[in-house]
Amino acid sequence: MAEIIQKDGTWTFDGDTLRLTPGRDKNVGLLRRTLGELVLPLKALAGISLEQGKRAGRLRLRLRDGADPLLHATGGRLGEPHDPYQLIVESDRFGVAEYFTEEVRTALLLDQIPSEPVSEYLLPGPSVPLSVSAGDGTVSFDGERVRLEWNWKTEDAKAAAGTRTLAVTELTGVEWQPAAGLENGHLRFTVRHAPTKAPAKYDPNAVELWGFKKDPLMALVAAAVQARLPHPAAPAGERPGEPEPALPLAAAAPAPAEDDHDALLRRLRELGELHRSGVLTDEEFTLAKQAVLKRM
Repeated sequence: MAEIIQKDGTWTFDGDTLRLTPGRDKNVGLLRRTLGELVLPLKALAGISLEQGKRAGRLRLRLRDGADPLLHATGGRLGEPHDPYQLIVESDRFGVAEYFTEEVRTALLLDQIPSEPVSEYLLPGPSVPLSVSAGDGTVSFDGERVRLEWNWKTEDAKAAAGTRTLAVTELTGVEWQPAAGLENGHLRFTVRHAPTKAPAKYDPNAVELWGFKKDPLMALVAAAVQARLPHPAAPAGERPGEPEPALPLAAAAPAPAEDDHDALLRRLRELGELHRSGVLTDEEFTLAKQAVLKRM
C-alpha cells in the first residue's frame, strides 16, 4: 500500500483503488470538504503526474473521459482549491510523492488499464439528498426531483413564477458555470422540449451565481443530477426518455402483404405521426410516403 499525508489531504492506494481524503487546512476548498472522501477505482484513472516546485509540488490525477459525473458537469472549470484530483505536496515529501506516483503507474500498466473514454460513469457522484443556497435561489435534489426556490435577490418576473419542481426524467442536461471576472455564473437545467437561451437571471430553470463562497457547492448538485442522466456516450436508444432512432427508409416503410390496403393506410398514418413529432424530416417523410403509395 502507498500513502501520502499532507495538510491538503491524504491519498492512499491499495493496488485496486485510490482513496482521496480532503485535509482540514484552511486552504482546502469548501467543495472538497463538503464532497468528502472519494474512492476511485483504478479503471477510472488515465494517468498521474507529479509537478515539483521550489517550495511545494502538486500531484495530479487524470481521469478517463466520461468516468466522473462531477468532471462532466463542471467541464473542467473547477478552480484549484475545489478540484479533488489535485494534492499539494510539501518539498520534503517529494520522495514519498514519487514513490506514490510510480506505484499507481505500475498498477495501470500491470492491469492494462486503457486511457480511452468510457461509456458509463465509474463514480457514483455526490450522495443525495442535497440542498444548496447560493446566488438567487436554493436548489434541492432528492435523487428524483430538482426543486428550485427563489430568494429576495431573484429578478421579479422569475420569482413571480414561483417554486419550480423538475423530475429527472424531464431533464436532458445540466451545466454549472462559475462566475469569472465581470461575468456571472449559473447552474442551469435543460428541460426536454423546453430549451431556453435566456440569461440565468431570467431563466426559471437556472440559478444565477455571483462568485460568492457557496457558489461552488452548486457543482455538487450538478454532478448528482448528471450521475442520474443518461451517459453522453451511451449508444442511441439506450437513453431513457429519448426517442428511438429513425429506422432506415427501407425499414421505415416495410412491404406489407400484397393487397393489404388497411395495413398500407395504417402505415401512412404512422409515418404522418412520426413526421409531426419530428422523428422523420420532410425529405424522409416524402420518400417513405411515396414508397408506401407505390404499393397501393
